[in-house]
Amino acid sequence: MSTPADRPARLSVGVISAGRVGAVLGAALSRAGHRVVSVAAVSDPSRKRAAELLPGADVRPPDEVAADVDLLLLAVPDDALGALAAGLAVAGTLRRGTMVAHTSGAHGVGVLAPLVEAGALPLALHPVMTFTGTDVDLQRLDGAAWGVTSDEVLRPVAETLVIEMGGEPSFVAEELRPLYHAGLAFAANHLVTLVTQADDLLQASGVEQPQRMLGPLLGAALDNALRNGDRALTGPVARGDAGTVAKHLQTLAEHAPESLDAYIAMGRLTAARALASGTLDVDQAAALLDVLAARPHP
Repeated sequence: MSTPADRPARLSVGVISAGRVGAVLGAALSRAGHRVVSVAAVSDPSRKRAAELLPGADVRPPDEVAADVDLLLLAVPDDALGALAAGLAVAGTLRRGTMVAHTSGAHGVGVLAPLVEAGALPLALHPVMTFTGTDVDLQRLDGAAWGVTSDEVLRPVAETLVIEMGGEPSFVAEELRPLYHAGLAFAANHLVTLVTQADDLLQASGVEQPQRMLGPLLGAALDNALRNGDRALTGPVARGDAGTVAKHLQTLAEHAPESLDAYIAMGRLTAARALASGTLDVDQAAALLDVLAARPHP
């Protein structure tokens, strides 16, 4: 019986670095039959991840990882990517024709320009999920969405790599990459802040186990929003209950002033979306916006 390693065009892979993302994606490529031959891992946790997830890979400095591989995977923080690309270009160890893929959501392929000048073939492959840096993530990759950016000629290669790792590629134009990433950050990052802040407010109101309230409520709200979009809007803003919103603002000003600006901003955005979707009429929206503009004081 054939194995992934028996497939044609298997690649030798180098990974920089063995953080939570890099180690897991290296393991996913290995699972697909590619050979991860080297990895950059500096910290003790990174070395441990490399040993557990990439047991056949040699731990080397980044410039040595970049040499003599078919695919170089750069899995470093967004703000470090440009400097890494420039440094590897100066080091001069990358051979022409090497595919260089980064995992940053914020960047397209433009950030790899120094390496492209050195003959690299650039790919931006962003997995839309959070990582623990363990083999549990390999299961989560199955069916996960990826934001893919590349030159048109390299698009089949980029999408094939994502599919081999169990993902579903979605092409994002270079110039729209920041907007794509802002959308993801708006959802995932702000969701955590919203949930934890709601937890704090419920605790302050005397609820002993807020998670038991929030879990079913938020699960249903998320499912409904993904299925129905703005038609899932509910609550006092979507209903046009300006009086209830005014009471919310006053109690937040008194008991949780750090939440007030966020509540007002989200209330305005919710009102605008409810108006546009027909949930609110113009008079209701105007009344809500008047209340939201009248910032209360403790």
